[in-house]
Amino acid sequence: MKTRSLYLIGAAVTLMSILYACKKDNNSNNNTTSSTDLQTQSDDQTQVTNENDAVVNDVNVALGSQSTVTGASINPGYQQGVAAQGGNSIQSPICDATLTLDTTSSTRVLTITYNGNNCAVTRTRTGTVVVTWPAGQNWRNKGAVITVNIQNLKITRIRDGRSITINGTHIYTNVNGGSLIDLALGKVSSVTHTVTSDNMSITFDNGTTRTWHVARMRVYSLSGQSILITQTGTHTDGTTTSISEWGVNRWGNAFENVITTPLTVDGNCNWRLTGGAIETIRPEVTTTLTFGLDSTGNPTGCPVSGGSYYFKLVWQGGGKSYTFILPY
Repeated sequence: MKTRSLYLIGAAVTLMSILYACKKDNNSNNNTTSSTDLQTQSDDQTQVTNENDAVVNDVNVALGSQSTVTGASINPGYQQGVAAQGGNSIQSPICDATLTLDTTSSTRVLTITYNGNNCAVTRTRTGTVVVTWPAGQNWRNKGAVITVNIQNLKITRIRDGRSITINGTHIYTNVNGGSLIDLALGKVSSVTHTVTSDNMSITFDNGTTRTWHVARMRVYSLSGQSILITQTGTHTDGTTTSISEWGVNRWGNAFENVITTPLTVDGNCNWRLTGGAIETIRPEVTTTLTFGLDSTGNPTGCPVSGGSYYFKLVWQGGGKSYTFILPY
Protein backbone atom coordinates (compact mmCIF):
# COMPACT_ATOMS: atom_id res chain seq x y z
CA MET A 1 0.00 0.00 0.00
CA LYS A 2 1.39 3.38 -0.95
CA THR A 3 2.42 6.03 1.59
CA ARG A 4 -0.44 8.26 0.46
CA SER A 5 -2.93 5.49 1.17
CA LEU A 6 -1.59 5.04 4.68
CA TYR A 7 -1.82 8.74 5.29
CA LEU A 8 -5.43 8.87 4.11
CA ILE A 9 -6.32 5.90 6.29
CA GLY A 10 -4.78 7.63 9.29
CA ALA A 11 -6.58 10.85 8.42
CA ALA A 12 -9.87 9.00 8.81
CA VAL A 13 -9.35 9.12 12.56
CA THR A 14 -9.93 12.85 12.66
CA LEU A 15 -13.33 13.62 14.06
CA MET A 16 -14.25 17.29 13.69
CA SER A 17 -16.52 17.27 16.75
CA ILE A 18 -18.09 20.52 17.98
CA LEU A 19 -19.14 20.59 21.65
CA TYR A 20 -20.59 23.20 23.97
CA ALA A 21 -20.37 23.91 27.71
CA CYS A 22 -22.69 26.75 28.63
CA LYS A 23 -21.93 29.60 30.99
CA LYS A 24 -24.47 30.58 33.63
CA ASP A 25 -25.40 34.24 33.29
CA ASN A 26 -27.04 35.57 36.45
CA ASN A 27 -27.96 38.75 34.56
CA SER A 28 -29.35 37.02 31.49
CA ASN A 29 -31.76 39.80 30.56
CA ASN A 30 -29.11 41.00 28.10
CA ASN A 31 -29.55 38.86 24.98
CA THR A 32 -26.35 40.18 23.40
CA THR A 33 -24.25 39.08 26.36
CA SER A 34 -25.84 35.62 26.39
CA SER A 35 -25.23 35.20 22.68
CA THR A 36 -21.60 36.29 23.01
CA ASP A 37 -21.00 33.92 25.92
CA LEU A 38 -22.48 31.00 24.03
CA GLN A 39 -20.37 31.67 20.97
CA THR A 40 -17.20 32.06 23.04
CA GLN A 41 -17.80 28.78 24.84
CA SER A 42 -18.68 27.18 21.51
CA ASP A 43 -15.35 28.27 20.11
CA ASP A 44 -13.49 26.94 23.16
CA GLN A 45 -15.10 23.52 22.88
CA THR A 46 -14.71 23.35 19.13
CA GLN A 47 -11.02 24.17 19.20
CA VAL A 48 -10.20 21.84 22.11
CA THR A 49 -12.10 18.90 20.66
CA ASN A 50 -10.79 19.36 17.12
CA GLU A 51 -7.20 19.60 18.30
CA ASN A 52 -7.51 16.50 20.48
CA ASP A 53 -8.92 14.66 17.48
CA ALA A 54 -6.00 15.92 15.38
CA VAL A 55 -3.60 14.37 17.90
CA VAL A 56 -5.47 11.05 17.67
CA ASN A 57 -5.12 11.26 13.89
CA ASP A 58 -1.40 12.01 14.06
CA VAL A 59 -0.74 9.19 16.51
CA ASN A 60 -2.60 6.68 14.33
CA VAL A 61 -0.76 7.80 11.19
CA ALA A 62 2.59 7.38 12.92
CA LEU A 63 1.79 4.07 14.62
CA GLY A 64 0.14 2.59 11.55
CA SER A 65 3.36 2.91 9.57
CA GLN A 66 5.49 0.79 11.90
CA SER A 67 5.65 -3.00 11.87
CA THR A 68 7.20 -2.90 15.34
CA VAL A 69 4.05 -1.17 16.56
CA THR A 70 1.14 -2.52 14.49
CA GLY A 71 2.57 -5.81 13.27
CA ALA A 72 2.36 -4.67 9.64
CA SER A 73 3.66 -1.78 7.57
CA ILE A 74 5.20 -1.07 4.21
CA ASN A 75 8.75 -1.50 5.48
CA PRO A 76 9.53 -2.80 8.99
CA GLY A 77 11.24 -0.32 11.26
CA TYR A 78 11.61 2.65 8.93
CA GLN A 79 8.47 4.16 7.43
CA GLN A 80 6.53 7.39 6.97
CA GLY A 81 9.40 9.61 8.08
CA VAL A 82 9.99 7.80 11.37
CA ALA A 83 13.57 6.93 12.25
CA ALA A 84 13.78 3.83 14.45
CA GLN A 85 16.27 2.66 17.07
CA GLY A 86 16.90 6.19 18.27
CA GLY A 87 17.78 7.42 14.77
CA ASN A 88 17.47 10.96 13.48
CA SER A 89 14.07 12.37 12.57
CA ILE A 90 13.48 12.78 8.84
CA GLN A 91 10.59 13.91 6.62
CA SER A 92 7.28 13.29 8.37
CA PRO A 93 3.79 12.50 7.00
CA ILE A 94 2.52 15.18 9.40
CA CYS A 95 2.96 18.59 7.76
CA ASP A 96 3.95 20.44 10.92
CA ALA A 97 5.86 17.78 12.87
CA THR A 98 8.89 15.53 12.97
CA LEU A 99 8.78 11.98 14.35
CA THR A 100 11.31 9.87 16.20
CA LEU A 101 10.78 6.24 17.24
CA ASP A 102 13.08 4.80 19.93
CA THR A 103 12.93 1.01 20.26
CA THR A 104 16.12 0.53 22.29
CA SER A 105 14.48 0.16 25.72
CA SER A 106 11.76 -2.01 27.25
CA THR A 107 9.32 0.87 26.86
CA ARG A 108 8.98 1.99 23.27
CA VAL A 109 8.77 5.75 22.72
CA LEU A 110 7.39 7.65 19.74
CA THR A 111 7.90 11.42 19.95
CA ILE A 112 5.95 13.83 17.76
CA THR A 113 7.49 17.31 17.78
CA TYR A 114 5.30 20.05 16.31
CA ASN A 115 7.02 22.97 14.64
CA GLY A 116 4.91 24.91 12.15
CA ASN A 117 1.84 25.19 9.92
CA ASN A 118 -0.58 22.40 9.09
CA CYS A 119 -1.14 21.36 5.46
CA ALA A 120 -4.09 23.74 5.04
CA VAL A 121 -2.13 26.61 6.65
CA THR A 122 -5.02 27.34 9.04
CA ARG A 123 -3.08 26.96 12.29
CA THR A 124 0.37 26.60 13.80
CA ARG A 125 1.37 24.10 16.49
CA THR A 126 4.33 23.89 18.86
CA GLY A 127 5.01 21.37 21.61
CA THR A 128 5.36 17.60 21.77
CA VAL A 129 3.29 14.44 22.06
CA VAL A 130 5.07 11.42 23.55
CA VAL A 131 3.53 7.99 22.90
CA THR A 132 4.72 5.00 24.95
CA TRP A 133 3.91 1.27 25.01
CA PRO A 134 5.63 -1.91 26.24
CA ALA A 135 8.05 -3.77 23.99
CA GLY A 136 6.42 -6.70 22.24
CA GLN A 137 2.95 -5.13 22.11
CA ASN A 138 1.39 -4.55 18.69
CA TRP A 139 -1.16 -1.73 18.48
CA ARG A 140 -3.35 -3.88 16.22
CA ASN A 141 -3.78 -6.52 18.98
CA LYS A 142 -7.02 -6.79 20.95
CA GLY A 143 -6.65 -5.02 24.29
CA ALA A 144 -3.47 -3.17 23.31
CA VAL A 145 -2.97 0.05 25.29
CA ILE A 146 -0.80 3.06 24.53
CA THR A 147 -0.15 6.13 26.68
CA VAL A 148 -0.24 9.53 24.96
CA ASN A 149 1.35 12.37 26.91
CA ILE A 150 0.59 15.82 25.49
CA GLN A 151 3.24 18.35 26.54
CA ASN A 152 2.69 22.10 26.09
CA LEU A 153 0.91 21.68 22.78
CA LYS A 154 0.08 25.25 21.78
CA ILE A 155 -2.24 25.69 18.83
CA THR A 156 -2.63 29.15 17.30
CA ARG A 157 -5.36 29.81 14.78
CA ILE A 158 -3.99 31.88 11.91
CA ARG A 159 -7.19 33.72 10.96
CA ASP A 160 -7.53 35.47 14.32
CA GLY A 161 -4.41 34.59 16.34
CA ARG A 162 -6.44 32.84 19.02
CA SER A 163 -4.60 30.07 20.86
CA ILE A 164 -5.05 27.27 23.38
CA THR A 165 -2.42 25.15 25.14
CA ILE A 166 -3.11 21.51 26.00
CA ASN A 167 -1.31 19.28 28.50
CA GLY A 168 -2.13 15.92 30.03
CA THR A 169 -2.14 12.17 29.58
CA HIS A 170 -4.58 10.17 27.45
CA ILE A 171 -4.99 6.40 27.33
CA TYR A 172 -5.87 4.81 23.97
CA THR A 173 -7.16 1.21 23.97
CA ASN A 174 -7.73 -1.06 20.98
CA VAL A 175 -10.92 -2.76 22.14
CA ASN A 176 -11.55 -5.44 19.51
CA GLY A 177 -8.23 -5.67 17.68
CA GLY A 178 -7.28 -4.87 14.11
CA SER A 179 -5.93 -1.70 12.53
CA LEU A 180 -7.27 0.91 10.14
CA ILE A 181 -5.08 -0.66 7.47
CA ASP A 182 -6.76 -4.02 8.15
CA LEU A 183 -10.13 -2.29 7.82
CA ALA A 184 -9.21 -0.71 4.50
CA LEU A 185 -8.00 -4.10 3.21
CA GLY A 186 -11.21 -5.85 4.31
CA LYS A 187 -9.50 -8.03 6.92
CA VAL A 188 -11.84 -6.80 9.70
CA SER A 189 -15.37 -5.36 9.63
CA SER A 190 -14.74 -2.67 12.25
CA VAL A 191 -12.10 -1.31 14.61
CA THR A 192 -12.98 0.12 18.03
CA HIS A 193 -10.75 2.43 20.06
CA THR A 194 -11.43 4.17 23.37
CA VAL A 195 -9.80 7.46 24.39
CA THR A 196 -9.80 8.47 28.06
CA SER A 197 -8.17 11.13 30.21
CA ASP A 198 -8.56 12.38 33.76
CA ASN A 199 -6.08 15.26 33.63
CA MET A 200 -6.42 17.09 30.34
CA SER A 201 -5.37 20.66 31.12
CA ILE A 202 -6.43 23.49 28.81
CA THR A 203 -5.10 27.04 29.00
CA PHE A 204 -7.34 29.47 27.14
CA ASP A 205 -6.35 32.73 25.48
CA ASN A 206 -7.34 34.76 28.57
CA GLY A 207 -4.83 32.83 30.72
CA THR A 208 -7.46 30.69 32.44
CA THR A 209 -6.44 27.04 32.96
CA ARG A 210 -9.05 24.30 33.43
CA THR A 211 -8.99 20.51 33.75
CA TRP A 212 -11.35 18.31 31.74
CA HIS A 213 -12.03 14.58 31.64
CA VAL A 214 -12.50 12.60 28.43
CA ALA A 215 -14.29 9.26 27.85
CA ARG A 216 -15.02 8.44 24.21
CA MET A 217 -15.41 5.38 22.03
CA ARG A 218 -14.61 5.54 18.30
CA VAL A 219 -15.85 2.81 15.97
CA TYR A 220 -14.37 2.74 12.47
CA SER A 221 -16.23 0.91 9.69
CA LEU A 222 -16.33 0.93 5.91
CA SER A 223 -18.76 3.23 4.09
CA GLY A 224 -18.63 2.53 0.38
CA GLN A 225 -15.04 3.15 -0.68
CA SER A 226 -14.24 5.13 2.46
CA ILE A 227 -14.44 4.95 6.26
CA LEU A 228 -17.24 5.97 8.63
CA ILE A 229 -16.32 6.99 12.19
CA THR A 230 -19.03 6.70 14.84
CA GLN A 231 -18.35 8.26 18.23
CA THR A 232 -20.13 7.87 21.59
CA GLY A 233 -19.52 8.78 25.23
CA THR A 234 -18.66 6.04 27.73
CA HIS A 235 -18.80 7.72 31.15
CA THR A 236 -21.70 7.41 33.61
CA ASP A 237 -22.54 9.85 36.42
CA GLY A 238 -25.45 8.61 38.52
CA THR A 239 -28.32 8.11 36.12
CA THR A 240 -26.66 10.12 33.32
CA THR A 241 -24.95 7.92 30.72
CA SER A 242 -23.06 8.45 27.45
CA ILE A 243 -20.97 11.30 28.87
CA SER A 244 -18.02 12.16 26.60
CA GLU A 245 -16.44 15.12 28.44
CA TRP A 246 -16.91 16.76 31.81
CA GLY A 247 -15.14 19.41 33.83
CA VAL A 248 -15.17 23.19 34.27
CA ASN A 249 -15.37 25.79 31.52
CA ARG A 250 -13.36 29.01 31.33
CA TRP A 251 -15.87 30.81 33.61
CA GLY A 252 -15.56 28.21 36.36
CA ASN A 253 -18.89 26.48 35.71
CA ALA A 254 -19.15 22.68 35.81
CA PHE A 255 -20.55 20.86 32.78
CA GLU A 256 -21.15 17.40 31.33
CA ASN A 257 -21.34 16.67 27.59
CA VAL A 258 -23.66 13.80 26.67
CA ILE A 259 -23.67 12.36 23.16
CA THR A 260 -27.40 11.68 22.78
CA THR A 261 -27.17 10.58 19.13
CA PRO A 262 -23.86 9.07 17.93
CA LEU A 263 -21.64 11.55 16.11
CA THR A 264 -20.64 10.44 12.62
CA VAL A 265 -17.83 11.46 10.32
CA ASP A 266 -17.95 10.12 6.76
CA GLY A 267 -14.94 9.94 4.47
CA ASN A 268 -17.35 10.16 1.53
CA CYS A 269 -18.10 13.71 2.68
CA ASN A 270 -14.44 14.69 2.88
CA TRP A 271 -14.23 13.59 6.55
CA ARG A 272 -16.91 16.05 7.67
CA LEU A 273 -19.07 15.67 10.76
CA THR A 274 -22.28 14.50 9.09
CA GLY A 275 -24.70 13.91 11.96
CA GLY A 276 -25.39 13.32 15.63
CA ALA A 277 -26.42 15.33 18.66
CA ILE A 278 -24.87 16.48 21.94
CA GLU A 279 -26.54 17.70 25.11
CA THR A 280 -24.56 19.79 27.57
CA ILE A 281 -25.90 19.54 31.10
CA ARG A 282 -25.46 22.05 33.93
CA PRO A 283 -27.62 22.46 37.03
CA GLU A 284 -29.26 25.62 35.67
CA VAL A 285 -29.17 25.20 31.90
CA THR A 286 -29.21 22.63 29.11
CA THR A 287 -27.77 23.07 25.63
CA THR A 288 -28.60 20.80 22.70
CA LEU A 289 -26.68 20.70 19.42
CA THR A 290 -27.80 18.86 16.30
CA PHE A 291 -25.33 18.38 13.43
CA GLY A 292 -25.52 17.63 9.71
CA LEU A 293 -28.05 20.35 8.83
CA ASP A 294 -28.47 22.92 6.08
CA SER A 295 -28.84 26.67 6.63
CA THR A 296 -32.56 26.27 7.37
CA GLY A 297 -31.96 23.67 10.07
CA ASN A 298 -33.01 20.60 8.07
CA PRO A 299 -30.95 17.39 7.62
CA THR A 300 -28.89 17.39 4.43
CA GLY A 301 -26.42 15.31 2.47
CA CYS A 302 -22.81 16.18 1.75
CA PRO A 303 -22.39 19.91 1.02
CA VAL A 304 -21.14 20.90 -2.40
CA SER A 305 -17.42 21.55 -2.65
CA GLY A 306 -16.54 24.53 -0.48
CA GLY A 307 -19.96 24.50 1.21
CA SER A 308 -20.76 24.22 4.90
CA TYR A 309 -22.77 22.00 7.16
CA TYR A 310 -24.75 23.76 9.88
CA PHE A 311 -25.61 22.88 13.46
CA LYS A 312 -28.61 23.98 15.49
CA LEU A 313 -27.92 25.16 19.04
CA VAL A 314 -30.84 25.36 21.47
CA TRP A 315 -30.03 26.85 24.91
CA GLN A 316 -32.60 26.67 27.71
CA GLY A 317 -32.38 27.93 31.28
CA GLY A 318 -34.01 30.29 33.75
CA GLY A 319 -37.20 30.39 31.73
CA LYS A 320 -35.32 31.64 28.66
CA SER A 321 -34.45 29.98 25.38
CA TYR A 322 -32.03 30.90 22.59
CA THR A 323 -31.67 29.20 19.21
CA PHE A 324 -28.80 29.60 16.75
CA ILE A 325 -28.11 27.95 13.38
CA LEU A 326 -24.43 28.30 12.57
CA PRO A 327 -21.99 26.84 10.01
CA TYR A 328 -19.15 24.49 10.86
